Amino acid sequence: MIVRRAALPLLALLALASAPAVARSGRGETERNRAIVTSFAHRFYDLRDVRGAFERYVAPDYIQHNPGILDGRSAAIDALAPMFGAEGSRFEIKRIIVDGDMAVIHLHGRTGAQGNGGSVADIYRLKDGKIVEHWDVLQPIADHTVNPHPYF
Repeated sequence: MIVRRAALPLLALLALASAPAVARSGRGETERNRAIVTSFAHRFYDLRDVRGAFERYVAPDYIQHNPGILDGRSAAIDALAPMFGAEGSRFEIKRIIVDGDMAVIHLHGRTGAQGNGGSVADIYRLKDGKIVEHWDVLQPIADHTVNPHPYF
């Protein structure tokens, strides 16, 4: 009975001592992935180097949830390169959010000189330093809004 009573505080102390290590490892993963996603975003959206960004930062067996693009890194390059290369295309990153293995890039995108473009949230999952999965949410930007601070 005395041994059990002594063991409980010792176990509690060990649990508390290991908690910061667990938190640090989570922050470490987030910071590593933030660096990867920030570099990917610069190359992909700012420089519009679709092939270079995908070959460097995206896994070959990339899972794509956009219904208009097939799975795989090559399929994404084939679908996105013409859009990003179109005259007048612009992509303005508004924010990058990273938590563990998940990242969101919120941006204002235009795929040509005409129109207002759209508000885009690209959601990525990373594994072993590579982007392995993608979802997106697209919202066309209206000419007139009721809200004084829409979209961004």
